[in-house]
Amino acid sequence: MAWAIRVFGQGHRVLMAAAATTTATSTATKRGRPAGILKVVPVSPALGEFLGLSEVSRTDAVKKVWEYIKHNNLQNPSNKKEILCDAKLKTIFNEKDKVGFLEIAKLMSQHFIKSG
Repeated sequence: MAWAIRVFGQGHRVLMAAAATTTATSTATKRGRPAGILKVVPVSPALGEFLGLSEVSRTDAVKKVWEYIKHNNLQNPSNKKEILCDAKLKTIFNEKDKVGFLEIAKLMSQHFIKSG
C-alpha cells in the first residue's frame, strides 16, 4: 500500500475490493443445471437431422450451423452478412435461398421444442 500513500497522501484511505469473478456457466445455471440458452432441449426433426442430434442447447446448435456455413463456404463473398443456402440449409431456413446472418437465430428458434 506504499503506492497508495504516494498517490493519495498520508491522510487518505484506499478502499479496494476484490473483483467479482463469474463465468457464463455459473451465472446461467440454477442449482448446477444449465438454464436459458445453455439448456439442452429437444429439437424439430428437420434440425435434428441437420445436426444429427435429437436434443441440443441453442448455443451449440447455432455454433454447429455456423461451422457448416464456414466449412462449405456459404457466405456471400461480396456481402459477408448474407448466407447463400444450399439444399441442406434450406431444410432449416424455410426453403429460403438467402438468409441474413441476423435472421439465423429467429429462423432457428422455431426448431426448439418448448417444454411445458
